[in-house]
Amino acid sequence: MSPNAGQGVEHSPLARRMHALAMQQGDQMALYCPQDHGVWSCDFAKFWRRVKRVTAHLQNTWHIRPGDRVAWLGLNHELQLVTLLACARMGAVFMPLNYRLALAELQQVLDDGQPSLLVNDSLHAEVAAALNLSGLQHTHSDALIESPSPRGLHLPWVTGDAPVLLVYTSGTTGQAKGAVHTQDNLLANARASHAAHGFVAGDKVLSTLPMFHVGGLCIQTLPALLAGVSVILHARFDAGAWLDEVETSRPSLSLLVPATLRAVLDHPRWALAQLSSLRGVMAGSSTIPVAYLQAFHDRGIPVGQIYGTTETGPVSIVLRLDQATEHLGSTGWPHVQAEVALRDEQGGAVPVGKTGEVCIRASNVMRGYWQSDGAAGVGLQDGWFCTGDLGQQAQNGCITIVGRSKDMIISGGENIYPAEIENLLLTFPGVSECAVVGVPDARWGEVPVAVLVRSADEAGRALTPEALMHSLQSRIARFKLPRKLVWLDGLPKSALGKVQKPVLQAMLIRTNP
Repeated sequence: MSPNAGQGVEHSPLARRMHALAMQQGDQMALYCPQDHGVWSCDFAKFWRRVKRVTAHLQNTWHIRPGDRVAWLGLNHELQLVTLLACARMGAVFMPLNYRLALAELQQVLDDGQPSLLVNDSLHAEVAAALNLSGLQHTHSDALIESPSPRGLHLPWVTGDAPVLLVYTSGTTGQAKGAVHTQDNLLANARASHAAHGFVAGDKVLSTLPMFHVGGLCIQTLPALLAGVSVILHARFDAGAWLDEVETSRPSLSLLVPATLRAVLDHPRWALAQLSSLRGVMAGSSTIPVAYLQAFHDRGIPVGQIYGTTETGPVSIVLRLDQATEHLGSTGWPHVQAEVALRDEQGGAVPVGKTGEVCIRASNVMRGYWQSDGAAGVGLQDGWFCTGDLGQQAQNGCITIVGRSKDMIISGGENIYPAEIENLLLTFPGVSECAVVGVPDARWGEVPVAVLVRSADEAGRALTPEALMHSLQSRIARFKLPRKLVWLDGLPKSALGKVQKPVLQAMLIRTNP
């Protein structure tokens, strides 16, 4: 690797893009970050200057070298994005940590990823102190703000196939695994996101989802910045704060997931909030209740969809805003750079209209799962990643995700897809949330059980199990009817708002052996 001799020359693909934006539109707003102590904002020129200073801090103070991992433990913050791009400049790997994990789970991720440096914010200082950081350098995020002058740096040549992001899966189906994304992966994903959103001059993106997952980081936030679009970044999601921001800052786009869509709909101000600046909302998830989508559409806000996984970048299948109304409930079409195949259990292609596992090959699919020897391709089959999600493809090529293969219920030889029943249950007044899971049954093998949360209004108080079951009987096949309705105050969820069905299954089996 050769040192970078010229101050104006960048030898990292991601850094070259951000440097170009700083030169071309330096005075345009890049980030606007409401914080407890006020608002921090910067244009693209100031953002790039901060990237250079943090690069110097990482290299000169903490001796970070190409290939080293830099872990981040904290809420969404502008320094999270700055640190990612500083890592990109020097060939290091940014490793965001899920702050919602238990201490033992965080330790497991650290032991697996073996970062050279852990950076935490003030809110997570006690968590960081409780971790075993033996052999690991550790600093507070505030120290990055005090970064020295960037003079005296020796930046390496960094190729597009160099790893730059190590992000861990949620671990809801087992031990979390680290997906390795390269600089070319992130740039390809940004291009796919740009095409999906149709970013234009003057767009403002409201980003509130956690950036320790690719959903919060790579569906809108980083792609918007790389497209030269302004980002309004919240430390965390809050439905009231989201509505306030839409009214005051007037963003044109935002990203939500089923849990946050529901929270916005349930907020007392939803019906009267001024949301006219939004040309649309994108929803990031595999399956999204149609009732949630329709509620936004009824207010004149189309909800598109972006489907993908930690391993796929994640932008893989897209329902654009201009397609959202006509194809309500569908997931969309593969993005222009992606190949998507639906396969049966033997790996063969399934016919149109039949259900198969969604497999994806694209330039934004990960390099492979993290291995201490740096091996590429782990977790892939000839470049294909098989997601474990089940989908159906229409004659026009449109794909609909129907659920997880592990969630599918086989009852008396019949396949039951929980999402179909869940979408139906959510159309009933009084049902706020629901999940359908399979539990063992001596006669049928498995039977579906619906776990529901009542809404807090009069409809929720008035809803009876008998009325709900009576209405269901005329709307779905008998073998799909839930054998039992279980009412809870809330559903267990992952950090991205996905219902943790294994937790529900274990609870149901434990209470009804």
